[in-house]
Amino acid sequence: MAKVSLKLQENVEGNFYVDSTCIDCGACRRFAPAVFGETEEYSYVFRQPQSPANELKAQRALLACPTASIGTQNKTDLKPAKRTFPLQLIPGVSINGFNARDSFGADSYWIRHPDGNWLVDSPRFTRHLVQAFEAAGGIRYIFLSHQDDVADAHLYARHFNAQRIINRRDVQAQPDSEIIVEGEDDVQIGPGKIIFTPGHTRG
Repeated sequence: MAKVSLKLQENVEGNFYVDSTCIDCGACRRFAPAVFGETEEYSYVFRQPQSPANELKAQRALLACPTASIGTQNKTDLKPAKRTFPLQLIPGVSINGFNARDSFGADSYWIRHPDGNWLVDSPRFTRHLVQAFEAAGGIRYIFLSHQDDVADAHLYARHFNAQRIINRRDVQAQPDSEIIVEGEDDVQIGPGKIIFTPGHTRG
């Protein structure tokens, strides 16, 4: 939980603020770019929400923050914002929110498919998301794009009896993954095609 005593001086006055536990992962800026900005070390509130839409986005950013570094001066009901997660981006594809500290605040996604739903990378394991995934038909596959973003994938895999997919080069992050992709060739798994792309880890 964010603490007023640690509030960054860069924050503008108002209800929302960021404290010094921020790790500058950028999640808040992705969810509410009209509210949160960036210094060299932290995110901060550069403009308080000026509309109901931006208020909702700021609340989503608060919920997504992996270090609970965003707070409000006044008691704020976050239940309406929580109910929007997973948040649909395009038909069939949603962003999960509830970003994990273990993945340095990386975003994760949920893909609906009639042959089985996919989780792409992992959010925090929360009751809200578990219930949302259950209501939408569960999870069949958990695609782990690389070793840094596995977070709580093992917990979702256990709960939903889902199959985790990871490249051999990053398998140390989830060594008991059910499907291990070898090499650099494209791989078809169910309805999904795994395409190897160079990144900041070998897998």
